[in-house]
Amino acid sequence: MKRKPMRLAEQVKQAGIVGAGGAGFPTHVKMEARAEWFLANGAECEPLLQKDRELMVHFSEEIIEGLSLAGESVGAVKCRVGIKSKNRDAIESIAKATRGTSIEISEFGDFYPSGDEYEVVHQITGKLIPPAGIPLDVGAVVNNVETLYQIAQAHRGFPVTETFLTVNGAVQSPCTLKVPIGVSFREVIDLAGGATIDDYAVMDSGLMMGRLAGDLSRPVTKTTAGLIVLPASHELIERYQRPPEAQARIGKSACDQCSFCTELCPRYLLGYDVQPHAVMRSLGFSATGSDIWNKYAQLCCGCGICTLYACPESLYPREACLDGIASLRAAGQGKWEGPSQVRVHPMKEFRRVPMKLLIKKLGVSQYQVEAPFRDKVCSPESVSIPLKQHTGNPAVAVVTTGMPVEKGQLIGEIPDNQLGAHVHASIAGTVTEVSDCIRIERNGNG
Repeated sequence: MKRKPMRLAEQVKQAGIVGAGGAGFPTHVKMEARAEWFLANGAECEPLLQKDRELMVHFSEEIIEGLSLAGESVGAVKCRVGIKSKNRDAIESIAKATRGTSIEISEFGDFYPSGDEYEVVHQITGKLIPPAGIPLDVGAVVNNVETLYQIAQAHRGFPVTETFLTVNGAVQSPCTLKVPIGVSFREVIDLAGGATIDDYAVMDSGLMMGRLAGDLSRPVTKTTAGLIVLPASHELIERYQRPPEAQARIGKSACDQCSFCTELCPRYLLGYDVQPHAVMRSLGFSATGSDIWNKYAQLCCGCGICTLYACPESLYPREACLDGIASLRAAGQGKWEGPSQVRVHPMKEFRRVPMKLLIKKLGVSQYQVEAPFRDKVCSPESVSIPLKQHTGNPAVAVVTTGMPVEKGQLIGEIPDNQLGAHVHASIAGTVTEVSDCIRIERNGNG
C-alpha cells in the first residue's frame, strides 16, 4: 500500500522550522491556518544586517518555492514578497524566480521599521491588524524569507541544521554566512577575519532590537540574524550596559514629557494607542500610579525608535514600555481592553524614520558597508545546541551522553500537545553533554 504524502505542515514540524525573523514562532502552526494572503517579509530593516537581501539575491528560487508551497498550504489566493526598493539586485533575482507564477513584489521605502509585521501587512494589503491581534485576524500569514527558504528545504527532506547571518561592524571582512546552529559567536567572527580592534563588544541580531552578547562562547541559534562588532567604548554599547535601575533613575529625573517618543512611534503612527511618554510617568514623577500609565505600553513592539532615535534626552522609553508590559502581565492585566478601532495617523508618511538618519544617529555610519554572501565552509570541532530556540516550550532531549549522532538527526523533540520545535544535530559526532543545550563533539566523519 502506497504511503500517503506528508502534509507540508507536518514536514515543517518535523524539520523544526521557526520564524527566522523574530522571536522564533514555530512555523508549522502557521501552515495549519487558512488565509487569503501569504506575505514573504524581505523588508530587512535592522541597521547593518543584510542576510535577507543576500538570501534573496542568491537563493531566490528556493524562497519562491517555499512561498508557493506555503501559500498553497494555507489556501492563499494572493502571495506577495515585500522588498525595499533600494535592493534592486534582490528585486531582480526574485522577479526572475517568480516568472510564470502569480506571485507579485511589493516595494517598500528605506525606513525603519519597514519589516515590522504590522507594517508589512498594512503596506501590502491595506489592512490594519486589530490591536493586540495577529496577521491572521485580517486573513494574512507572514513569514520571513529565510523561513520560506527553510520550508523549501523541509519539502525536500532537510531539517534546520544551519542558519544565515550577517557579520558586520569592526571586522576585517564584513560578510553574510551560512553556519551550523550551535557554533560559537567567536568562531563566526573569526570567519569574517576577526575584529579589527582589541577592545570590542558584540550585538546579537541587531542594534535596535538585538541584545548585547556578553559571552562570545554563546551559540548561534535558529533566530540569530547577525553579529555586529563595535568598540567597547561606543555609546550604543555603553547604553546597553546601563543597568535597569540606572535607566529608571535617569528617566525619573530627566523626562520632560516632550512626547517626541510617542509622536515618532511607528505603531502610534499606524493608529495604535502606544504612548511611551505616558508610560514614562510610571517611573514615579507623576502623582498617579503605574497601573494607569503602563496600559499605554501594551501595544509596543519594542522597535527602539523611542529610545535610540526620538528621545532628545537619550532616555529609555522602550525599556519603560517593556517593563510596563511585564508588570501588567504579572498582575494578570495583560489583556488589551483599549480601543478596538484603528485609524492611521494623518502625519504617518511625514514622520517615517529614514535608515540613513537612523544609522547616523546610532553613530555607525562608518560600518555601513556591503556584507556579501560568502559560501565559506564552517566546520566547528563542537557545537552547543540549545533545546529552546523558539517561542513555547523547550524541546526534550532524545539523545544521551556518549551517543553518536549524524548531521540532521533528531536530538530534541516537542512534548505532546505543546508549542515548540524539534531540534536536530548540525554536525556529525558524539554527544558529550545533555542539559539545556546538547553539546556534540565532531568525530571526523561530518
